[in-house]
Amino acid sequence: MKKDTLLKSTLILAAAALVARALGIFQRVPLDYLMDDLGNIYYNNANGIYLLLLIVATAGIPSAVSKMVSGRYAVGRVEEAQQVYRAALLFGAVAGVIITIGLWLIAPFIAQSIIKEPQAASAIRAIAPSLLLFPIIAMMRGYFQGRQFMTAGAISQIMEQILRVFAAVVIAFAMFSMDKTDQQGIASGASLGSVFGSIGAFAVMLYYARKLKSSDRIEPQVQMDNSRKLRLRSIYKELFSLSIPIVMTAITVQLLYTMDNFMIKSLTVGHYDLATINHWAAVYGMNAQSIAGIPVILAVALSQSIIPIVSSAHATGDHQKVGHQASLAVRIALYSGMPVVLMLGIGAYSVNGLLFEKATGSAIVAMLTLGTLFQIGMMITNSILLGIGEPKKATIHALTGVLIKVILSFSLAPFFGVYGIIAATTVCFIWALSFNILSLRKRSKFKLLGNKWIPFLMTTGIVAAVLALVEWAVLAICDGLPNKLAFFLSCAVMGAVLIVLYPALLVFLKVVTAEEIATYPRPVRRLLAPFMKLRSRSTAV
Repeated sequence: MKKDTLLKSTLILAAAALVARALGIFQRVPLDYLMDDLGNIYYNNANGIYLLLLIVATAGIPSAVSKMVSGRYAVGRVEEAQQVYRAALLFGAVAGVIITIGLWLIAPFIAQSIIKEPQAASAIRAIAPSLLLFPIIAMMRGYFQGRQFMTAGAISQIMEQILRVFAAVVIAFAMFSMDKTDQQGIASGASLGSVFGSIGAFAVMLYYARKLKSSDRIEPQVQMDNSRKLRLRSIYKELFSLSIPIVMTAITVQLLYTMDNFMIKSLTVGHYDLATINHWAAVYGMNAQSIAGIPVILAVALSQSIIPIVSSAHATGDHQKVGHQASLAVRIALYSGMPVVLMLGIGAYSVNGLLFEKATGSAIVAMLTLGTLFQIGMMITNSILLGIGEPKKATIHALTGVLIKVILSFSLAPFFGVYGIIAATTVCFIWALSFNILSLRKRSKFKLLGNKWIPFLMTTGIVAAVLALVEWAVLAICDGLPNKLAFFLSCAVMGAVLIVLYPALLVFLKVVTAEEIATYPRPVRRLLAPFMKLRSRSTAV
């Protein structure tokens, strides 16, 4: 097996994340037609709990396994790396059993006392068995990353999503065919799809594990192994000391979304009618979270790829390079994330109407999506702080942001409903991002936009206004056509305008310069090259 290069690894991870997100949205579209608001609430809460527990059980630990394995292979301690791997698999197996049994037992309590929907217990129990295998899968992915074989984890992620989506839709449709009114059964069937996804992902990892083992027999990694016997206690001590700060920052976004799912009902009951509350909860969990997850795909890949670059510069004491690379990463995230956020946020009515059964609740989709820009910034700066050896700073900023979010949610929800809860979540992202930037400025030559803030804000404002105008005009012209066709045409025209207008304004308003573009990846340089030529010609004239 041939090791993946850093660039190839980044592209593989980004592609896998994109496919997984696309399949996730594809799954929710048919489910939206099969389930009403109550069914969506049952499924969304079960899925939210599953994702949160999965992060608690695995997030950070695979990264720690990767670091421990790669470091030991680099110095010829292969047997030590294998001991770490076996210890990680043992932890994953035990964690999977405990979490699966625990979730199964407390599902009625969660549904009754926390979600306030007793019938959601069946969906929570249906999704619990998938947690049996996923901790082990996560440890295997961490080991393969440490060995620089990213393809295995990426393919297992794609296989997981394919089987999960297919099984969820088929089982939910079967339950729907038997009894359209049984929303509890339909939601449970959709939740059961995750179990099939976990089995598929595990099968892929087992295949690559056998393939890698055979490869190691043919081509030994080192001539001499200077390993020593490690105690489980020492392995776990090192493992958790590395992983806990990563877990605390990685869990923030999913924790906020899960809390929002709970708070929408618990904090608004008695202030609004039940039908309105159920509608808010269904739209937030099914529509808004699906669409708002699209802009962060590139940020996830960029967050993973920036860590080794910043870490290398920090290790040599080159604060100038740390600041330059950190600034460049945040600018790329800002420049690339903004057009997607504007398209999905300003055009939320058309996007929501195109993807889902109805366009209702588009204001919720727009508000949550527009706030993801700050989420992207928080994720990138978290990774940079990890790269320079300051994970505790990122953790403190994230946790204090969550605390502020909880306080604001309790204060705003009775008066503004779901919109107050979303506003509180956005404030959390802004808080963490702001303090991350302050920490970076103290420890490096970090500089974001400098004197380019005004032209960049002008670019953003012009694009937002044009997109809003285009959406209104296209929908007005298409009045009388089938809704789906009108929404499709609106999205298509907005996308075409955005592709031309946004990079053109970046160049003509001098938000980006020729010198800066030269440092960007090749696809970005090709995208901006025609506009640079036009600006040069206009300047010459």
